[in-house]
Amino acid sequence: MLQPQDINILHIDSNNPILWEQLQKSGFTNHQDFTATKEEIEAKIHHYHGIVIRSRFKIDKQFLDKATNLQFIARVGAGLESIDCEYAKTKNLTLIAAPEGNRNAVAEHSLGMILSLFNNLNKADREIRSGHWNRESNRGHELDGKTVGIVGYGNMGKSFAKKLRGFEVEVLCYDILENVGDANAKQVSLQELQQKTDVLSLHIPWTPETNKMVDSVFIAGFKKPFWIINTSRGNNIVTADLVAAMQLGRILGAGLDVLEYEKLSFETLFQDQTTPEAFQYLLQAPNVVLTPHVAGWTFESHACLAEIIVDKIKAKYSSLV
Repeated sequence: MLQPQDINILHIDSNNPILWEQLQKSGFTNHQDFTATKEEIEAKIHHYHGIVIRSRFKIDKQFLDKATNLQFIARVGAGLESIDCEYAKTKNLTLIAAPEGNRNAVAEHSLGMILSLFNNLNKADREIRSGHWNRESNRGHELDGKTVGIVGYGNMGKSFAKKLRGFEVEVLCYDILENVGDANAKQVSLQELQQKTDVLSLHIPWTPETNKMVDSVFIAGFKKPFWIINTSRGNNIVTADLVAAMQLGRILGAGLDVLEYEKLSFETLFQDQTTPEAFQYLLQAPNVVLTPHVAGWTFESHACLAEIIVDKIKAKYSSLV
């Protein structure tokens, strides 16, 4: 029977030291390789029982076929889109993620983006630094009295709705699962959400169903102009359609922590060396707030994510530790 020290775990991304330290303390054997190529990792993955990743490269069928002794894949984050989950399940692999680890961080960031957009905080700050004192053009909006629509009511969506309890707002949610609404958000159809929403916040994974979901047709379904916040995945929005809607006044402002131009690793922005025309517009637009995929990446969530991953790995081997 395997003992904890017999469980070899390969870390291919750097994470909070808590993760390594706590696994080691529990008796597991840690190894790291932050620089090898995917092909080089594939050549040795058969030596390991577990792998800990963020988003360095895709864990695909080819990789999994070479991982003959692998028992689990742990992603230090919320989503598992970098893993071929269906094929991994055929290999009886345990898939571990930690969406509860950064839900508070994402919720706070989403709220911060809304308040920044409503009150022109970034725009006003830039103008004052440039020597311009423009009060009237920086007149803001109040969140109270608005309807906030949340698409995706899992860990992130629920945490965001909870943050809104201090405001006099109506909170609606739409999700593909039934009966997920709670005291903080009323679950409605997508059509009702589109009819009533003033502020739309996306809290959905990146799946074939959500890929490019927010396009011209989706936007046209809204009864009135609205603000949009995206702290989920960049590929959930067609940026060119978003920009077209902003130019027409259909979208009043955008807070984007994620962009469709990001690489899979999230560590760099562009898929190539060109700057897309739609992104050039976002860079210049005064009613846009951009952040580099950091909504869920606070100092506190960095530690929390690590602790949750450790706990879930230990739970898998609870008879051994």
